[in-house]
Amino acid sequence: MQAQSWSTTRASFRTRIRSRTSLAVLAATLGLAPTIALAQRSPGAEQLQRQSRLNELEQIRRDSRLQANEKIPPGQRLLFDYGAYLTLDYVSVDDSVENNHVLREYEFQPYIRLNFDGAQEIFLRGRFGYQDFNDGDSFDGLGDERIDGDLDRAYYRFDLAGYRAAYEGITSDNRFVFQAGRDFTYWGNGLVLATVLDGVSLSLGNENINVDLIAGVTPTRTVDIDTSRPNFDHNTKRGFYGAQVSGRFGNHRPYVYGLIQRDYNDDDFRQISFISTEYEYNSYYIGFGSTGGIGQKIRYGVEAAYEGGDTKSNSFSLDGFGISPVDQTTDTIRAFAMNARVDYFVEDPRHTRLGAEFTLATGDSDRGHSANTFNGNFPDTNDGSFNAFGLINTGLAFAPDVSNIIAVRLGAATFPFSDVSALRRLQVGADVFGFFKTKQQAPIDEVTGDDFFLGFEPDIYLNWQMTSDITLAIRYGIFFPDEGNFASDKPRQLLYAGVTFAF
Repeated sequence: MQAQSWSTTRASFRTRIRSRTSLAVLAATLGLAPTIALAQRSPGAEQLQRQSRLNELEQIRRDSRLQANEKIPPGQRLLFDYGAYLTLDYVSVDDSVENNHVLREYEFQPYIRLNFDGAQEIFLRGRFGYQDFNDGDSFDGLGDERIDGDLDRAYYRFDLAGYRAAYEGITSDNRFVFQAGRDFTYWGNGLVLATVLDGVSLSLGNENINVDLIAGVTPTRTVDIDTSRPNFDHNTKRGFYGAQVSGRFGNHRPYVYGLIQRDYNDDDFRQISFISTEYEYNSYYIGFGSTGGIGQKIRYGVEAAYEGGDTKSNSFSLDGFGISPVDQTTDTIRAFAMNARVDYFVEDPRHTRLGAEFTLATGDSDRGHSANTFNGNFPDTNDGSFNAFGLINTGLAFAPDVSNIIAVRLGAATFPFSDVSALRRLQVGADVFGFFKTKQQAPIDEVTGDDFFLGFEPDIYLNWQMTSDITLAIRYGIFFPDEGNFASDKPRQLLYAGVTFAF
């Protein structure tokens, strides 16, 4: 049985608060009204006097903070935050062979955060839960199952700028942040890397340029990109090592990165009848892109990446006599992908946003499956199928992997009841996707024909922060497949509803 995956997008709302302090307010705050009045008439010595006074005030502030750190007990300088989230989910999803699956999931996530003087932080978050399927609906055939207790996030972070401000009284725009532990790593637009890693990271730079370094390994329970691999859904280990350099030029933040992925999976062999398959997929990525804004109303993100490396080829061939084993070879990966998105903010009372997105990834016509080794790349040929570890929005019901795919999305979102107190945090939105193949004869992550057009999908969603502690999320998508590419043109649907309680 081919495993099916579904994902939901949780919207985050950011309020930008801008304030401008007039010269009069600044003067009243600092007690400098007479000095500034003179400076307005005669810039010169008075301006120097004002700057000197400001320097004195800043030094007093630094000295006071240092003395406070020396006199206040450590326990009183510690920020201790704790809480938990309880999420109740309902999912109904159709798979590619016209079977419907219904799942009720209950998840509990307690967390604690300790921050000492804004310089050091420890964060721990656990995950416990239970998956309740309808009879015969589990994806792996094992039925209902408990989500074993696990550390969802666990890291220590050290901020040198915060340390120097707290203990040396020195403020600086230079950035040096070290982190070790388990956390979610997201680069660029999420085309290549958006996954949880156990490892270390270092971020250093200033307001104009920043360098991010990572070295980490996926947690064991990460789902692997190769679903033909033994225990792909609960026993995965891949290492990631990379550097990203980003700059800031006005409202634009361009970046370039290099990332190496190494296959450390222990389950690297499978025997099916007389066909034996060895597994190994080592890749690297060179990418570049930019995020930012154009004016006050337009926000954008663009990313392109080249994939290289090597992979094990397919282990069998099909001929007139059926399936025959073949010697596997180590083949070169040469693939490419890109993603571009833009949002236009209308700036009306309902905070309406219009969006568009384009995703393209190359494929390989001599593969049987876009990502798997078994039924994968033909021996002794280059592998042109793009496979990465990112997170790109490709819809709810169809949700294809970003490989041999062209996806076009148009969307809109708004807060329709912004003038109603109880409903002002209710957001509704819709997306419409069109899906195409990059190479008509190349496969995607399920069986298709050789047509260019795959189908289209409308999605709708609702996000409602009902109270400060209760959030409701609803998603519905329906994919209409092209009958020339799929054995059945029956629409596939996905319905998700979830409520989260924060404690």
